[in-house]
Amino acid sequence: MSESQQPLTGKVALITGAAHRIGAQIARTLHSSGMNLALHYRSSVEAAQALEQELEEIRPNSITLLQADLNQTDSPPKLINAVSAHFGRLDLLVNNASSFYPTPIGTVQAAQWEDLITTNMKAPFFLSQAAASLLQESQGCIINLVDIHAERPLKGHPIYSMAKAGNAMMVKSLAQELGPEIRVNGIAPGAILWPEQACIQDKQEEILSRTTLKRMGTPSDIAKTVLFLFKDAHYTTGQIITVDGGRTLQQ
Repeated sequence: MSESQQPLTGKVALITGAAHRIGAQIARTLHSSGMNLALHYRSSVEAAQALEQELEEIRPNSITLLQADLNQTDSPPKLINAVSAHFGRLDLLVNNASSFYPTPIGTVQAAQWEDLITTNMKAPFFLSQAAASLLQESQGCIINLVDIHAERPLKGHPIYSMAKAGNAMMVKSLAQELGPEIRVNGIAPGAILWPEQACIQDKQEEILSRTTLKRMGTPSDIAKTVLFLFKDAHYTTGQIITVDGGRTLQQ
């Protein structure tokens, strides 16, 4: 399909945490559908630059890189202002950036609370607020990456689970607050990628045995769901699509 035939040509998405893993695949999928992208990263500069080069070789002048620490309160408006200055519009905000690590009760530090709550709940909220005026102009969308553990807490990860539960309520609350101009939805992944921290083989096999499909998903499964929610789900808002191979069906 030529660029002129792609229905998303000229539209702009901001993806947080876009340098690698699921964020990078979301970027590739949206870019292949004709979108221009603002790719946010915090510290993964080499990965971000490599992704920028990869996508710019396919379609020049379609990518801008934006570095920001989302734990800083002035980052959300700065990011949105940078997108507006570069592209002049915003059609889709993908709140993908996230911190994930265990915080067993009895070991929790205040800094861990601040980091997990900020990256998984506070930053997506304030980014959405900052982006609202641009998204209203374009009749755009917000898509949050939630987690199946927003409903079923993950043992040893109480703060992360609580933050993602807040993220899930954010989807519903913002859909109500920002409609009818802006649709807000979420995606709750299950076993898509193993954590960057060590995850022993026996634990991996136990997790997969509890899925209905008995296998891992892929970042592409999430990216295609993002594309569906943006491009095709015109009468869907305030919803969270679970992409977990049926794991939440199991007891």
